[in-house]
Amino acid sequence: MKKIRFYLPAALVILGFATYFWLKPHAFYGNAVEPPLQAPNFTLTSDQGSKSLQDFHSRLVMLYFGYTYCPDVCPATMANVKRALELMGEKAQNVSMVMISVDPQRDTPQRLAAYVHNFNTAFTGLTGSKEQIDQVTNQFGIYYKERDGSSAGSYFVDHTAALLILDQAKRIVLQIPFGNSPEQIADDLSYLLR
Repeated sequence: MKKIRFYLPAALVILGFATYFWLKPHAFYGNAVEPPLQAPNFTLTSDQGSKSLQDFHSRLVMLYFGYTYCPDVCPATMANVKRALELMGEKAQNVSMVMISVDPQRDTPQRLAAYVHNFNTAFTGLTGSKEQIDQVTNQFGIYYKERDGSSAGSYFVDHTAALLILDQAKRIVLQIPFGNSPEQIADDLSYLLR
């Protein structure tokens, strides 16, 4: 008995693979927030005066809660964000990095600006009264608490170390845990900007 063979044209095979990879959902390195959550607007103080979340319209916002006296996690996170945006090239112009202080007692607007500008002059540092910071951290589900340091009068601030990614509509769409590499951060942000 003669076997009948079916041959698909090569173009159809290539089209099939292309369609699969094009329609395949992106595998985020961070944790996708499903469904996205509308971020509450807030107004805090930068070295340039009052700024609200809505001032960053039409851009992705990377929101980070940290403090300038942080010995390890904050500088590591900021360095990773700096490198991730460098890897993104021109796409990085569509991303705003905003760090909100969880140490309003020591982080003046000027000190915070100097800190974030050490990583990238386009980064924004925001602070406010303890009551304002408490309100914003509660709205975003951010934990922070002071604990005593090694010398009299010194203290550290334990805090949530994740980056929150807000889309152009200011919805929380992604949470990037501490430890993700610059390449992973850049990949996730580039996908959100597609």
